[in-house]
Amino acid sequence: MKYIYFTVFFLITAGLFAAPLEGGYARAPAATASQSEKEQAYAEARNKVISAAVKYEKVPYRYGGVTKSGMDCSGFVYATFKDALGVSTPRSSTGLYTWAEIISLNNAQPGDLLFFKTTGGNTISHVGIYLGGGQFIHSASSGPSTGVIYSSLNEKYWSRSYAAAGRVFPETSGYNSVLASAEKPSSYAGGANDGGWNKPSASNVKSSSGAGTNRILFGFALAPTWNGFLEDGNLVRGMTSQFRLAADTDIFKIRMIFGFETRMEYDGALGVFRLPFTLSWGFDDRYRVFAGPVLSFGSPSIYSGERERYYSGGTSWLGAIGFTAAPFILKSSFGEIAPYFETAWQYYISDNASGNLNADISAGLRFSTGIRWTKQIR
Repeated sequence: MKYIYFTVFFLITAGLFAAPLEGGYARAPAATASQSEKEQAYAEARNKVISAAVKYEKVPYRYGGVTKSGMDCSGFVYATFKDALGVSTPRSSTGLYTWAEIISLNNAQPGDLLFFKTTGGNTISHVGIYLGGGQFIHSASSGPSTGVIYSSLNEKYWSRSYAAAGRVFPETSGYNSVLASAEKPSSYAGGANDGGWNKPSASNVKSSSGAGTNRILFGFALAPTWNGFLEDGNLVRGMTSQFRLAADTDIFKIRMIFGFETRMEYDGALGVFRLPFTLSWGFDDRYRVFAGPVLSFGSPSIYSGERERYYSGGTSWLGAIGFTAAPFILKSSFGEIAPYFETAWQYYISDNASGNLNADISAGLRFSTGIRWTKQIR
């Protein structure tokens, strides 16, 4: 019963934090809607955003502006979403970057956002609305044409300064047929047979981390571990930490994150110090699985039912396998901060003649909730 609060917290946050406009606007689909109804609603919302955006074409650039008399890049995004859906988005490109769910360009769909680093530093300084087919619409402050214009990621400048794509609505399968009806002016630079607003091809867009790799990440995490089944145990069982190096990549044309972690753990219930070395994998940085070898130091035993129970096998080539989830990620200039939940199976074998299911499960199962920090280093 003592884990009900952690479970409730995890389930609630997992449901609330995904794409920022999964809910929270007037025409968002109800939670009880079918999957097809939800996809239709999100496709129509993307359509409305694009139709609203193209109406601002040729509006002049004006720093701080959000009207047809002039607008900057984030003001253009703000005005578009306000007109289309009545939603107030963050009012700066960095704020929009923090607000959106960062994804691979290959997974971007029309109506999502594109972010750029145009000032020569490592700060997001420009944003546009993605149209598909490598095209986007934005309010440019300099160049051959300024104001609200269409541009392409195939252009050398935008390819070089491209930083990331940001998902605004949940991903919609089969969205082309709905979005093809979105208003598309003659100045749109897409191909004649692009079906309206096709999915992107990222082959000509240079990543800041080299071909196929969007980001190189370094991270640290710290979390208490909790007793799960021991009746006589304390609430806090021990501590676990994590040093991580990961690659956020789309080399297989699907966004995936591969990581290597060194995890230092103290298990007070077993009385051991553990050193797992794990490989992790996930489609994004919120949900990942991991597994790897473990070095276990100490003589593992658990006190249960007025008896000491002994275990072996902690040092193993597959001593840890588990799942980690960070339902939401807070982004800032200092890196990404995320509360996370983790469960793992620890390979310990009972050396006892008698059985004790609670103790044996507790010896092998670890639960932890903590905070992790991640920084893009390349």
